[in-house]
Amino acid sequence: MFFISKLVWIFGQPLSLAFFLVFFALVAGLLRWRTLSILGAMGSVIILFVTLYTTAGNLLMQDLEERFAKPSADPDNLQCMIVLGGAFESEVNTARHGIEFSSAADRFIEALRLAQKFPQSRILVSGGDGSISGIYEGDAAASARFFPLFGVGRDRLIEEKSSRTTFENAVNTKEFLASQGLSNCLLITSGFHMPRSVGIFRKLGIGIVPWPTDYRTDGKVKPGLDFTQPNLNAQNMATAIREWYGLVGYYLAGRTSELYPR
Repeated sequence: MFFISKLVWIFGQPLSLAFFLVFFALVAGLLRWRTLSILGAMGSVIILFVTLYTTAGNLLMQDLEERFAKPSADPDNLQCMIVLGGAFESEVNTARHGIEFSSAADRFIEALRLAQKFPQSRILVSGGDGSISGIYEGDAAASARFFPLFGVGRDRLIEEKSSRTTFENAVNTKEFLASQGLSNCLLITSGFHMPRSVGIFRKLGIGIVPWPTDYRTDGKVKPGLDFTQPNLNAQNMATAIREWYGLVGYYLAGRTSELYPR
């Protein structure tokens, strides 16, 4: 399942699809299949235009982020929190032995804020190496260097280092929580990633409190054209599409409680 999901994403992301349609159009042109060549070229142009110059990706991202609202106030007390990996630049950290964050850094910034406010809380970081090669350190290993720098003792950390996917995050986390006698932890991950995460945790019967962070939209996106930030539009489109691949794939595989949890 892990390798299948990686292959689906390599070939199924918007820019890859646009490339394959262009390649198809060229081959069809060489074979004098004029109609198919035109259709392939038009399909590629449409994908590129929608991805780069419309708010479609931001709308998809916004809908994912709005699925679970973040509580308006911190809890009165906090026993534990689960932080899902995906926030560290694993390849860079492995090579340079540093603490470099990706765009999902808010997951760990929020966890650090809560850890300092609730000094009795435990932090379970779930995240191994999610690459196909499996040669890089994961978020759990990097977090063991990050949190102590800000006064959070390593004895408060629970490092789950073997998971490569969100499903493995949940399965392995369930075992760690049981061994530590912890329950009803905050689940900290990106807002767009929360629906799929919650669906999996619910399916496995793990009681959690959704605590979304790392928002990529302002919640006010409307349908329309946007020529000002094609790179960001493409990034949000790719991220949202990938999340929907995960939602559909996990639902068909019976790994989530429902197609689009709320």
